[in-house]
Amino acid sequence: MVNMNNTFQELYNYALSINCEGVLNDKMSLHTSFRTGGPCGVRLSPATTEQIILIINKCKELNVPFVVLGNGTNVLVPDEGIEKAVIIIGDQMSKLELLEDNTVSFTAGVNLVSLCRFALEKELSGLEFAFGIPGTLGGAVYMNAGAYGGEMKDVLTEITHLTPDMRVETISAKDADLSYRHSVYKNNGCIILGGKLKLKPDTRENIKARMDDFLGRRKDKQPLEYPSAGSTFKRPEGYFAGALIEQCNLKGKAVGGAQVSEKHAGFVINKGGATSTDILKLIEFVSETVKNETGVTLEPEVIVLR
Repeated sequence: MVNMNNTFQELYNYALSINCEGVLNDKMSLHTSFRTGGPCGVRLSPATTEQIILIINKCKELNVPFVVLGNGTNVLVPDEGIEKAVIIIGDQMSKLELLEDNTVSFTAGVNLVSLCRFALEKELSGLEFAFGIPGTLGGAVYMNAGAYGGEMKDVLTEITHLTPDMRVETISAKDADLSYRHSVYKNNGCIILGGKLKLKPDTRENIKARMDDFLGRRKDKQPLEYPSAGSTFKRPEGYFAGALIEQCNLKGKAVGGAQVSEKHAGFVINKGGATSTDILKLIEFVSETVKNETGVTLEPEVIVLR
């Protein structure tokens, strides 16, 4: 359990003074797709870039460690919680604008489903692969999210971010080192604020047909009815993680409330009442078993916050 202290209280009071929403000792199970995890020191949800800069400067002034999240769809928070400020760039920073030449400007908190619906409404194609991915655009850029042959790098043209020395700058997507589940943001300490996407015109009927097709495939093959972080492991070169796990007869394997999905072995799910410890133990067991039986190393996609 995270202990409430005067420093988090001071940060919380400051956030309120600049009209930034926050909750002390907030349960991280409310902000992660696994629906597990203990409390953080304070959760803050800024609505503007200016608020983000002010909050981070205050964290530095108070020596408060912080982490920035979107929808928490790819993270696991320990059951005991984290002694950090959690800054969520989500609904409060969710803005889309159609510019000239089929370009869409976005802020990092935009939900991917909302983005896809916006593109459909404007009859613009290129984002169909993302329909049904339950994250924010900031998280999608960070991970170079992709599915069904499409990736963020296919449509992303530029990214605006906040540097560690608190400068707002814009770079070309070509300079973001976007590759399979990777971007420069995994290592450079910058915070993604927004960017631009270049799409292509198409008919509403064609776009909707592709979106419905991809969503139908997701529903057929993936355990969307249970909390999870999506695909638990990265795809090993030359293999499919789910196929390797199934080959090792691990479908349905459970630790506490965590289970290897019987619908898709590539997903570890919260079947009901799982703790973060249950999930971590199961991920480790699956990794060890697959390594021992096939010689292939599975690398988790899930990021554990400490």
